[in-house]
Amino acid sequence: MATRGPRAAVIVLSDAERAELEGWVRRRTSAAGLSARSRIVLACADGGSNSEVAQRLGVDRSTVRRWRDRFVEARCDGLLDEPRPGRPRTVSDAKIKDLITATLESTPKDATHWSTRSMADHLGMSQSTVSRVWRAFGLAPHKQDSWKLSKDPLFTEKVRDVVGLYLNPPERALVLCVDEKTQIQALDRTQPIFPMLPGTPQRASHDYVRNGTSSLYAALDIASGKVIGSLHARHRATEFLAFLRKIDAEVPADLDVHLVMDNASTHKTPAVKRWLTAHPRFVIHFTPTSSSWMNLVERWFAELTNKKLRRSAHRSVRHLNADIRAWIDTWNENPRPYVWVKTADQILESIANYCDRINDSGH
Repeated sequence: MATRGPRAAVIVLSDAERAELEGWVRRRTSAAGLSARSRIVLACADGGSNSEVAQRLGVDRSTVRRWRDRFVEARCDGLLDEPRPGRPRTVSDAKIKDLITATLESTPKDATHWSTRSMADHLGMSQSTVSRVWRAFGLAPHKQDSWKLSKDPLFTEKVRDVVGLYLNPPERALVLCVDEKTQIQALDRTQPIFPMLPGTPQRASHDYVRNGTSSLYAALDIASGKVIGSLHARHRATEFLAFLRKIDAEVPADLDVHLVMDNASTHKTPAVKRWLTAHPRFVIHFTPTSSSWMNLVERWFAELTNKKLRRSAHRSVRHLNADIRAWIDTWNENPRPYVWVKTADQILESIANYCDRINDSGH
């Protein structure tokens, strides 16, 4: 006749214990093991034998018994991993603090930034230790990002104007982001480009021959993603006026035209102002100074550069212009609009937070 084993210990949780266990289950940063153990204890507290809980959670009965007993013995602390055997730490918290402080507040005498090797020599640590600490704290002295805050006195007003136009465009109107990509060079490699092979990337000579330049004026329709483009040998107010006339000819006459563009000198000459006065359906929205990121056509220029210009070879400006026109035609066959998602308030709050952070850092 079979005999029953010892009765499973009953678990009664306090409100604080239940809250902590449920937090471990939900928290993304919890270790997978800790989350599973917390789930087992919560199931045991809801009632049922070890076998019933194991079947309900899809785990082994011995696993349920182990963590039930550990919890009864040491409560929540019993679910945490015990210290593992192995080599003890050789780098103290004080040394790690010195490393982080030196990284953030000093530079070597013979360089603009620390390397793992120079920092290791400076503090008497191993290079691997420096590397591990830098990775753990997200420090990368070898990297440098660029930034610039606009000094436009009407920055806030212009941000609200342009972003409002993106998020809520007016009816019976076309919103176009306009800018010019100047000095596009027709570059030809000095030797043939070798095609990609299995295990070998495409190869091109590092040097090139300059065969002239071209300037591209582009207007991106934010609703459809289509682009109106015009190529010129120069980028003066004369060429910009010609581009405005092209836009006027291609946009249906019953639509207003809202142009988002920067405050370049060629965009506000007397001739351009006279033309805009004579064509009242054109409404200008200037982006703040030093804020090209607000003009969506810049994102399209990046696409053109990355997908066509950077790895192309052109023996003449005529060849370059033909290549760009063909790329624009292909783009317009299947245009993809860029969707602006941040509100003006979110942008201004983000900039304010960044300014507070760099002020607090002492820079």
